[in-house]
Amino acid sequence: MTKRGAVWTGAAPVPHPERMKTPLKRRIALLYYGASNRARLFRYGLLVFDLVTVLLFFAATAFPDARWIVPLDIVLAAAMIVELAARLWVDPQRVRSALSLWTLADVVVIFSLLAAAFVENLGFLRVLRALRLLRSYHLVRDLRAESPWFKTHEDIILRSLNLVVFIFIVTSTVYVTQHADNPGIKTYVDALYFTITTLTTTGFGDVTLQGAGGRLLSVLIMVIGVSLFLQLLQAIFRPRKVRFECPDCALLVHEIDAVHCKHCGRLLKIPDEGI
Repeated sequence: MTKRGAVWTGAAPVPHPERMKTPLKRRIALLYYGASNRARLFRYGLLVFDLVTVLLFFAATAFPDARWIVPLDIVLAAAMIVELAARLWVDPQRVRSALSLWTLADVVVIFSLLAAAFVENLGFLRVLRALRLLRSYHLVRDLRAESPWFKTHEDIILRSLNLVVFIFIVTSTVYVTQHADNPGIKTYVDALYFTITTLTTTGFGDVTLQGAGGRLLSVLIMVIGVSLFLQLLQAIFRPRKVRFECPDCALLVHEIDAVHCKHCGRLLKIPDEGI
C-alpha cells in the first residue's frame, strides 16, 4: 500500500528511492531503509558508533581531567548532528519524525555533549541513541533475519536492554551529581553500588547522597526508581511468549503453550519442537 510516495511495511514508511529528486538523497535513503548488505552494515555501524560513545563516557569518568574529552565530545556531537539531519532529510514523514520522542532524545544527547565544555559531563545521556537504534524497526528486522538466537530471545533481550539502560542512567546521574563533593562516591563503581542497593531496597547506609539535591535525588530513586526497577525485572522473568499471528484477529503474541487465541478463540497451530 502506498501513500504519497511511501510504502508502508507495518512499522515504518519506506520511501521509493526512484522518486528521490537527487542521487545523493536516493543513496542516503537506501542506506537507512534498504535491504542490501551495504544498508545493513550501515545500520550496524550506527549502532556500533553509539555504543562506542557510551564506552567513551566510562573512559571520561576514569580520566576526568583529560584534555581530549571536551574536543572529542564536540566531534561526536557534530557527527550526530550530521546523522540526524541526513535521517530527517530522507524521512517520508519528516515533520512527524522531527517531533517524535526519539528525535528529542537525539537533541538532548547532542546538547549534553556540547554543554560538556561548560558544565559537568552529561554525556551519559548518549545511551538514549543506542536504545533508539536497537528499537529501530529496520535494525530489529535485520537482527531477526540474520540471527535465529536473537529472534528466539528477542523479548528477553529488549527487556534486559531496558533494565541495563535504566540502571546506567540512574547510576550516571548519581555519579555526575555527587563525585565532586561526596567522599563516598569517587568512582563509577561507587555510584553503581549506591544505585543497586537503593533500587533493591537493601540500603546498607554506608553510602549516602549529600546536600539537598542529593536527598531529593535519593527520594526520586526510591519512589520512582524502585517501582520501575521491579517492573523491568518482572518483565524479564515473566514466562516467555511466542510470536505467531492469529489468522482471524491478527493477535501476534501468545502464551508458549497456547492452543486457542485468547482474543478471538481461533484454534492455533503454532509450530514447536514438542517441548
